[in-house]
Amino acid sequence: MPLLSLFRHAKSSWSDPRLSDFDRPLAPRGRKAAPRMAAYMARAEIVPDLIVCSTAVRARETLERALPKMGKAPDILYEEALYHAGPAKLLRRINRMPEGCAHAMLIGHNPGMHSLVLDLVGSGDPDLIEAMAHKFPTAALAVIAFDDPWPGIGPGRGRLVRYMAPKRLPDKAAADKDVDAA
Repeated sequence: MPLLSLFRHAKSSWSDPRLSDFDRPLAPRGRKAAPRMAAYMARAEIVPDLIVCSTAVRARETLERALPKMGKAPDILYEEALYHAGPAKLLRRINRMPEGCAHAMLIGHNPGMHSLVLDLVGSGDPDLIEAMAHKFPTAALAVIAFDDPWPGIGPGRGRLVRYMAPKRLPDKAAADKDVDAA
């Protein structure tokens, strides 16, 4: 049963108007949120075998800040095609995940990530589905389980296992201590 984690990049900065959208770095809030979310992932044992990450600066920085907290070094692929990809393009990428990969993660952008998770989820905790449907903010994480192998994954075939965003973290003070200890 493949597991797919969709991790939206953390909050980016708009402070330098000379930068292209692709080159925008993380804002201070994003630099804090990425490792906090990764610490949550490690505690919840949400550590992928493979991470496929957009090449946009804010996505790469999210991954760089998250990796030390994940506890395990997954294989990493950087793919420019994920930059602002729509749900159909993201799904095609998911369908090409390696056969032996049990858990893959995409790190990308909205609106494609939010649309994709809404398309893929057919079941799961109704409260989590409602919260995720309402908003998929920066540094949000959705974990979806499938009964089909990667090539067979499609709309409505997934079960939402977890949904978390920085503001939803159960114990912010404990998460902050985890981050500061690194």
